[in-house]
Amino acid sequence: HDGYKVGADMSVSLEFRTSRSEGVFLGISSAKVDAVGLEMVDGQVVFNVNNGAGRVSVRSIGQMLCDGQWHHLLARKTKHALTLSIDGSKYNTLNPYPQSTSAETNNPVYLGGFPAGVKQNCLTIRSSFRGCLRNLQLAKSHLNIPLDLSSSHYLSGVTPYSCPAA
Repeated sequence: HDGYKVGADMSVSLEFRTSRSEGVFLGISSAKVDAVGLEMVDGQVVFNVNNGAGRVSVRSIGQMLCDGQWHHLLARKTKHALTLSIDGSKYNTLNPYPQSTSAETNNPVYLGGFPAGVKQNCLTIRSSFRGCLRNLQLAKSHLNIPLDLSSSHYLSGVTPYSCPAA
């Protein structure tokens, strides 16, 4: 999806299942440094945001999330904090850069990976997500936007509205 403006507040929610310990869930990145990245690294979910002053991250702790079971994920960015919720467990971190509260993007939303040659400032891995995603929503304030994968500009290795048995 083209031209997504992250701004000061946004959230992404989705359900996922995978047996892989690494993979990109979502990436939105400006040509400068402003960006949002959501990824699985070493079996844990990591939410990275750069509002222009430096990267801020929050990470899940504990249970390996690459167990083939469905997990509910909610990542929320506000002006001054990041919150990550996995199956009801919450992880928070404050933005240490109070003067920088808005991620100025007007760029594509990449789900499950991103093409070679595309730079993503808030993703630490390049591995495409392998597994199933459902009930994806991007939200700004009170506006929830379900993501319709069948209307995506480009699909690679994705079959919308289906999920193979685990």
